[in-house]
Amino acid sequence: MAGEPVLIVDDNPINLKLTKVLLVKEGYEVKTAPDAEVALEIIAGFKPRLILMDIQLPGMDGLELTRRLKESKDTKNIIILAFTAYAMKGDEEKAAAAGCDGYITKPIDTQTFPAVIAGFMSKKSH
Repeated sequence: MAGEPVLIVDDNPINLKLTKVLLVKEGYEVKTAPDAEVALEIIAGFKPRLILMDIQLPGMDGLELTRRLKESKDTKNIIILAFTAYAMKGDEEKAAAAGCDGYITKPIDTQTFPAVIAGFMSKKSH
């Protein structure tokens, strides 16, 4: 999976940095966005295979952005993983209903995180 393009959308700079470092170390090509608007700009010129999508974003939230991406023929096949610290009862179902392909809670386990991402990448081919 080395070289696969990944986009991380998270408004927390510490989360962005940590997840980016972990994925770059595994060989992924990683871009980051602090909100949905920047994510849309990046996606226009960078076709990620997988997006780690924070649910709680300023402005448009991650679930709304996921819905929009899954409705577009150009972006519907991107693997989108809900990436949230707000692991409340029903959140995983809401994420799935919005079109998320999986759900990862924060804080992440730095030891297993790369394998979890690789697992999602191998489950869903282009």
